[in-house]
Amino acid sequence: MKAYRIHITSWTASFRYPNLISGFQPSLPVPPLSTIYGLISAAAGNYVCASDVAAGYVFRHEGQTIDLETIYQFSVKSPLKTKSNVIRRQILFDTALWLYLEDAEIAERFLTPEFQLLLGRSGDLASVVSVDETELEPEATLDRLRGTVVPMKTVPLGAPIQALPVSFTNEIPRRNMGTRPFFMLEHDFDQPEPIPESGFYDPALGFQIYWHDYRDEMSVM
Repeated sequence: MKAYRIHITSWTASFRYPNLISGFQPSLPVPPLSTIYGLISAAAGNYVCASDVAAGYVFRHEGQTIDLETIYQFSVKSPLKTKSNVIRRQILFDTALWLYLEDAEIAERFLTPEFQLLLGRSGDLASVVSVDETELEPEATLDRLRGTVVPMKTVPLGAPIQALPVSFTNEIPRRNMGTRPFFMLEHDFDQPEPIPESGFYDPALGFQIYWHDYRDEMSVM
């Protein structure tokens, strides 16, 4: 399959766990799909979600630490007043993301993105290293997945599970779309058993790619 491989890097990244509002803020080890579609939307300059395009990706980071961060909290009763608070946040360092898309027009928009690209929070600025056309080889089963998320379905993997939305709606307040359990596979994940899922292989980088295609099921939500 002809596809476009977009190589993105950043100094830092932090992917917020859902449902954690205060206290320690750990980072997901890999970006959730909603972050991927946020990146695509930022590059394209318009709202793009899982019902519009399919995608695959591989993420890697070289280290992590815990940082102290000052936040300012607004009060519902006095919206013009804030109070500061210090929280502990997990940060991933020296990150790289390889994003795969079929859509040539959207892929090319990453060369001149409409908005800033972020891998997590507003300070996690990302840069586009390259956008390359490539040929992905189809795979009948997947046994070397890493650096991505995989829907739980019926096949177990020895990896942490997190309920995550596939996308968010384009409204205020945003709503979760297609929340489901995902396996979180870090880049050093050693997959013990193959799973009967089809996907693709990038021979240039040696990545096996789980292909996230929710266009049929999300379009009827």
